[in-house]
Amino acid sequence: MTFDAPRRVARSVLTQWWNDVTFLHWRVDPGAVEHLLPAGTRPDVMGGGTFVGLVAFRLAPLGWPALTHRWSFPETNVRLYTVDREGRRGVAFLSMDATSPVFVLGARALVRLPYMWSDMALRRDGDEVSYTCERRWPDRDATSTLTVRVGERVARPSPLEQFLTARWGLHTSWFGRTAFFPNHHAPWDLHRATVVRCDDGLVAAAEVPVSGAPMSVLHSPGVRARFGIPSAAT
Repeated sequence: MTFDAPRRVARSVLTQWWNDVTFLHWRVDPGAVEHLLPAGTRPDVMGGGTFVGLVAFRLAPLGWPALTHRWSFPETNVRLYTVDREGRRGVAFLSMDATSPVFVLGARALVRLPYMWSDMALRRDGDEVSYTCERRWPDRDATSTLTVRVGERVARPSPLEQFLTARWGLHTSWFGRTAFFPNHHAPWDLHRATVVRCDDGLVAAAEVPVSGAPMSVLHSPGVRARFGIPSAAT
């Protein structure tokens, strides 16, 4: 299993900045989540299990440095880990909460991604980063409050840490077919993190059964990501 980034996308159709990124992960039984994945994909596994990720960050959707501070907003995703029949590894999003209703409506209409409009905040106080989310539309059934304390830099990520973060595309149902959207970015600058508070309802709202504390907690200052032209996965 390789986690190296593929060659740069041949033609970039979208560039984004992902900043102040926190990754929480729980191990789950592949059989408990396979029905949630797009057609033509299956759970990607390591050590006999797969994982659900709660990923909170600040998104600058246009990806231009001059606009990073003018138009950016918090986002929190619930995602699973996928592999398709061609062996391409990626993620599948179960929910994507964001504060911009314009962005949410556009992403739902054009890319068919499961964006939700939510009231959200991201705050940093020293080495602690806090994220809050209260879903508004299309339903109001979930909230999340998360605070982590960022620790030392990860000099050499473990195979599992690479598996959870080095994902080079997403699988999604797109106009009746399953599509794979490739992406490319620099290696993550990962840091250990510890949970100060985690009162999350987003994973449960996505119908993924988890219990107890997350088995992995990581943080990164962020990366700039480029997305390429989608291709069929089935």
